[in-house]
Amino acid sequence: MSALEGKTAVVTGSSRGVGASTAKLLAEQGANVVINYRQKAPRANKVVAEIEAAGGKALAVGADLTVPDDVRGLIQAAIDTFGSLDLLVLNASGGMEADLGEDYAMRLNRDAQSDALTAGLEHLSVGGRVVFVTSHQAHFIDQVETMPEYEQVARSKRAGEDALTERLGEMSEKGISFVVVSGDMIEGTVTATLLNRARPGALEERREAAGKLYSVDEFAAEVAAMATADVPTGHVELVGGADDFLSRTQG
Repeated sequence: MSALEGKTAVVTGSSRGVGASTAKLLAEQGANVVINYRQKAPRANKVVAEIEAAGGKALAVGADLTVPDDVRGLIQAAIDTFGSLDLLVLNASGGMEADLGEDYAMRLNRDAQSDALTAGLEHLSVGGRVVFVTSHQAHFIDQVETMPEYEQVARSKRAGEDALTERLGEMSEKGISFVVVSGDMIEGTVTATLLNRARPGALEERREAAGKLYSVDEFAAEVAAMATADVPTGHVELVGGADDFLSRTQG
């Protein structure tokens, strides 16, 4: 039996991309999955339908993670529907949108992550886990420069990672473990598409430096694996292309 059989997972930002693929993989392992979306209900409902068609259990919940009441509602929906919360995957991120305010990246990538952890800790079961999804460009931003078009997002995501890591003690006191999953640019994601549009050739440049860029499904498989991996709390899983960044931190 899978370690996730009968457990409940909330995956933020899971109506498409890495979040949606991660949610499907968790459901395949027997988890009840809450699909979170900000605006696109039909897209989220499609993910739910695909999970249910495969024999899994899922629920779509609309929540703007920059609104604390929405975050609490998201977590409460998991409890009300499935009776528990065992896994919180903090996948949602953004900040390249031009119409949501200059501070949106920090509000979403730092403040909302901390709010989600606070709401989650009220309900996460002992032995539960929080997984934070980030990028190498963000994780290593203090040592390795990134392209200017992404710097604001990278710094806000690093701030989010730091804010969560600072609460390791609080999580441990409640019997909750914390894992960071960091990846290179992911083929097919909105962020990679926007960056390549802003800086033509950016994807190819990363491909050459990393040797390989993961697809959405390949990276999601790594995120899903970290939901139950036997690693210590605070572990950082570096997925693909990390050698390039590590070499530059030592240069």
